[in-house]
Amino acid sequence: MSTPTVIETDLHAYLDDQLPDARRTDIEAYLAAHPHEAARLRDYQKQERALRELFNPVMTEPPPEALRQRAMKPPHPEQAHPAALSRWSLQRIAAGIFLTVVSGAAGWLAHGQYQSSDRLAVLTPLPHHAAVAHAVFSADVKRPVEISAEHEDQLVTWLSKRMGSPMRPPKLGPLGYELVGGRLLPGDNGPVAQFMYQDANGQRLTLYVSAEIKANQDTAFRYTQEGQVNVFYWVDGKWGYAISANTPKSALSLVATSVYDQLERKH
Repeated sequence: MSTPTVIETDLHAYLDDQLPDARRTDIEAYLAAHPHEAARLRDYQKQERALRELFNPVMTEPPPEALRQRAMKPPHPEQAHPAALSRWSLQRIAAGIFLTVVSGAAGWLAHGQYQSSDRLAVLTPLPHHAAVAHAVFSADVKRPVEISAEHEDQLVTWLSKRMGSPMRPPKLGPLGYELVGGRLLPGDNGPVAQFMYQDANGQRLTLYVSAEIKANQDTAFRYTQEGQVNVFYWVDGKWGYAISANTPKSALSLVATSVYDQLERKH
């Protein structure tokens, strides 16, 4: 029995639950015959769940008051009833916020203005951006990094050149984590480096290094939780560092301390 013809858009529609029952049956038969494709879709589902857990608190917030006030001022009053237009404008604002957040999670990183006001009072965008990058790439099975640990020298040379400073990954073997590799990410105003590690159980953590710090802040450890992601972060001069993982706070603090100590010895 031949399996049905399936294209990429069919698979995405299947994930989004947008197929009729008959076509869903075809896709399920295809996935049963192609386990590697089934595994790829499970990876996408893991990423989606991680992003939803991370952004659900943000998505349930009402639009900022400034945007609500602006939405109440129709640009062309003669073309629509103000009440109807304001409702339409608010819907566009909500859709715009959603698309901006999701696009940020996909690689451009969500901007700090979409955090809740209480978070903005105590956090820089650093831990939020680090948690988003962790949620996106740690769930990727096939290509979690751009350059693997097998080519660490190439990784170090590449990231150091792009970041304008030596970017050698700390050694976390004594804590049970081995380097997977790293990648370059786009920040708001320049490149960001991300190193990924993994333990024997497949648990991953990431080190996020950014040079976008605008003010020299204290270097004390700070901790926050973004969705299911725990983050320890600190600032040293113009550099910001964040360790992110889904591991308990106590275990992650040991890793953060080790990374901090190793970086300090390099100065």
